[in-house]
Amino acid sequence: MPTYEYECTTCGVQFEREQKITEEPIKECPECGNSVKRVISSGNFVLKGSGWYITDYARKSSSSSSNSQSACGTKEACGGCSANKS
Repeated sequence: MPTYEYECTTCGVQFEREQKITEEPIKECPECGNSVKRVISSGNFVLKGSGWYITDYARKSSSSSSNSQSACGTKEACGGCSANKS
């Protein structure tokens, strides 16, 4: 369930509430009873690592052959991959 942040337009108090996406936004400040607005904040979704699936989790082949393809599907190695480097 997403967590939404709110801020009172009168007293400035900020608070968070877990709500279903289908629920109506909160309209009243729990401190003073005046109107609130939903605040857009940074999410807690963080990508870590040096690259994408193909570079981080792909299985290494057991044999290195000169006919192997690079990550982009060509038989030529570009500056970003090491498919055909010796």
